[in-house]
Amino acid sequence: MSHPTDPSPRHPAMSDAVRAIQTARGSRDHYARIEARGPRAELTPALRTVLAECRSLYLATASADGQPYVQHRGGPPGFVQILGETRLGFADYAGNAQYVSAGNLSENARVQLFVMDYMRQRRVKLWGTAEMIAGGEAAAFAAAADAVVERVFVMDVTQWDMNCAQHIPQRFEAEDVAAKLAERDARIAALERQVQVLEQRAWLREGCAGAGDFD
Repeated sequence: MSHPTDPSPRHPAMSDAVRAIQTARGSRDHYARIEARGPRAELTPALRTVLAECRSLYLATASADGQPYVQHRGGPPGFVQILGETRLGFADYAGNAQYVSAGNLSENARVQLFVMDYMRQRRVKLWGTAEMIAGGEAAAFAAAADAVVERVFVMDVTQWDMNCAQHIPQRFEAEDVAAKLAERDARIAALERQVQVLEQRAWLREGCAGAGDFD
């Protein structure tokens, strides 16, 4: 139920307790205006770009009695796939066979994804419900050729927020750094070859100009 003094639509993160603390600390009006806009579930072009470039995210589930569990999921860009206007999915690769997230989802479909992009210093939070799909349908989600796809995580998004870059440390993927270093080294080698050619030309010009001294 909504807070008795606050008619704003319910945001999945804004419980009565959260709203009460926001009121006490003076930030409730700001978040009430955000909630008044209504749920933002559609995967917009900007969000789709973030998800297409995503390499790392955290999946939060909870058991039927509310015990939370957070698990990391990652892969090459494109491992998160857009399946509809408010639907996305990604491969669940074979791991340590704990199956905690799968077990939680079997009794509590509520989930949250926390998508991190350290290079661009951005983060996205998505709420919704999810399920695990197994079988032949899962193989189509393989983003890495050497990975074994056990199941596919499919999420129906009911709300998402994109946060500011505050306090996010900037980090770069090792392969991106290696590619940039290789590009730099190739450029340096090309410039060194150009210098050698110019030096040879200068030497030839100077040699020809001074050839008469030996006549």
